[in-house]
Amino acid sequence: MTTKERIVSEALTLFSRKGYKGTSVKDIAAAVGVKDSSLYKHFKSKQDILDAIMATIKDHIQRITESFGLPTGTDYDGAAAFYATLTQDDLVALSNKIFLFYLKDDLLSKFWRMGSMEQFHNPQVYALFRRFFLEDSIQYQAALFSEMIRHHIFIAADPEVMAVSFYTPIFFLLSKYAGLESDEAEALAALDKQVREFYRVYKAPPAASMPI
Repeated sequence: MTTKERIVSEALTLFSRKGYKGTSVKDIAAAVGVKDSSLYKHFKSKQDILDAIMATIKDHIQRITESFGLPTGTDYDGAAAFYATLTQDDLVALSNKIFLFYLKDDLLSKFWRMGSMEQFHNPQVYALFRRFFLEDSIQYQAALFSEMIRHHIFIAADPEVMAVSFYTPIFFLLSKYAGLESDEAEALAALDKQVREFYRVYKAPPAASMPI
């Protein structure tokens, strides 16, 4: 790990424990084991470090998503074709896999704690958290569901309402079970019910489905 990568890693750890405002550049430098002047050779400010954390997390999720074999980017037509092949059990299994990644991954767990901590203390930092975990996810799923409706994979409905219906329970479960690995089975059982209910409500009847 390079010095720059260590700075990002230690900063995220400190932000998740002490908060963004509660952590100074001096704290980060001490955690890395370098002088303040050395840290400033890599980052101009604490905000630059936060920006690097966001970029690191996005790259991390991109790599994991690709390792899961999931479609990425804005090819919603291709993504719709992929998800059209999934049975209800396939969708549940995939949802479990993604849920556990978000629940247990070290980087995401720390970022989740940081975002939750800053909700009432730092609107700027919380805005990043909200966009990352809520707005961007809803926007992507709404676009995907719109394409799946167009291909008669899902019944006609408001794509944004569908996205909120699908994602809100997942966000709630992540919030509820964060840091409670002993309750993993309970969390997955609750997720199973949510995914199957969503599938039951919105999946188009077989006769209505059309090849993409």
